[in-house]
Amino acid sequence: MNVNPDRVSQMEEQDKRIEQKLKNIQYRIAVFSGKGGVGKSTVAVNLAYALLTKKLKVGLLDADITGPNIPQMVGLSGMPDMMDQHQILPQIKEGLRVISIAPMIPKDQPVIWRGPLRSGTISQFLADVVWDELDMLVTDLPPGTGDEVLTVSQKMHPQLAIIVTTPQEVSLIDCRRAVNMAKKLNIPKIAVVENMAGLICPHCGETIDFFGVGGGEQMAMDMDVAFLGRIPMEQQSRECGDNGTPLVLQYPQSVTAKAFVLIAEEISKLLKAGQQS
Repeated sequence: MNVNPDRVSQMEEQDKRIEQKLKNIQYRIAVFSGKGGVGKSTVAVNLAYALLTKKLKVGLLDADITGPNIPQMVGLSGMPDMMDQHQILPQIKEGLRVISIAPMIPKDQPVIWRGPLRSGTISQFLADVVWDELDMLVTDLPPGTGDEVLTVSQKMHPQLAIIVTTPQEVSLIDCRRAVNMAKKLNIPKIAVVENMAGLICPHCGETIDFFGVGGGEQMAMDMDVAFLGRIPMEQQSRECGDNGTPLVLQYPQSVTAKAFVLIAEEISKLLKAGQQS
């Protein structure tokens, strides 16, 4: 097998830039799930804004290269600015610094890339995005346990993996796989968030356990990982995701927004406890 020396040199140089960038980011969080459809991106966006309400400097990296929808969910449009070949400025929305490939591809066009190209894009973001100093960088990964998860783990070295699940068993099966992958990747802290834990009726306010409740918490206990909390469903959750205004900002007094804020507090405690140990 022939190895291109120039290519090796470029990769080594990129790794040096990544290492330098990581020195300015105190905590790095990877949000992923064993399967799609569990509201992982919604959780990542609202947790990022909930952390922002704690007076922290927060960045959000959209690492779902083939299904990037973070800009839509936070209400961003336009291209990020480039300072030079290796200096990409994140877009900023309500204080949150965001980077995604979505603005860089034609609307409605699929990203038909094999794993190395997807991983290469994530590596470029980690190496070249000018985050400045951050308290926390939240990374939204695609569902499953593919190349993107490996790349983020190996290049970004997250201190915390947050696995998003719904309470139903079909989701928990895949969530267990995701937890075990995080363990194999030696991510120091692993935690579970139970999303869609009950539907709050917009008319009477009663909670309907549409997908059941408690499955994520029990699974976290069985697998000896942290449980951060459960997030109910409200009608506003869907509306906010579609109109680009995160629930935490638009309906801060809602039950769901308060759940995100409580989970953000648990994240801070978990990370600080890891630092002290």
